[in-house]
Amino acid sequence: MKTTLVVAVLMLAGRAWAGGIVVQAIQGDVSVRHGVTEVWTKVAVGDVLRPDDTMKTGKRGSAAIVVPSSQAGTAAARKVVLPAEVIVDMSDVRDLTQEELMLKLTMEKVRASSYQWKSDDLQVPNADVVHGADRSSTQVLSASDPATGVLELNGARVLYDNGFFATCALKGMEIFRLYPPLGNEFRNRLLVAEALEKAHLRGEAMNEYGAIACLEGITADQQALVHGKIEALRK
Repeated sequence: MKTTLVVAVLMLAGRAWAGGIVVQAIQGDVSVRHGVTEVWTKVAVGDVLRPDDTMKTGKRGSAAIVVPSSQAGTAAARKVVLPAEVIVDMSDVRDLTQEELMLKLTMEKVRASSYQWKSDDLQVPNADVVHGADRSSTQVLSASDPATGVLELNGARVLYDNGFFATCALKGMEIFRLYPPLGNEFRNRLLVAEALEKAHLRGEAMNEYGAIACLEGITADQQALVHGKIEALRK
């Protein structure tokens, strides 16, 4: 079942990606990671990013990228600004069809149900050679580093702010699976619930709001907010 889901998602993603994302502007520390390598290299204006690329901004970094209309879900290209301290997978900077969303959501649930984190088994691939003049970097972020999860969650908020609700929700769920403490924070869980709601998954959103209501340490005001969301969805 897992293999079938993976193949289906990859086929849909490949058809949807009609062109690359172009780096329009950068300021400060901005880097990109290609594929599975954990080595980050400097990015330049005019670079074309592909689905397996990931962009990261530093404390004083920011970037602007132009998303082709095919990924943006509009008739015209869309500009997306990445603020400081975010990590964003370029494959997430696009709209999903309901078919794609449901496939990816099912796959994420399968992963979450069988996931067991073993830090001693973590293997971080190395890139021995990085091509390009004056654009190499030795900075490495481990997938087990909590700081990485925070940067990725900041990136999920960028997706939400730019209307990529489906990929925002999926990324949030993935982050909670990999970094469980982040899933215990009200603000983080609310982001995913609201993204599911805006992605027109009422049932999933209600389930998520219900789970939020059970979080330890939730305040009375937060409880009221969540129950208000649930009641609105029931109408």
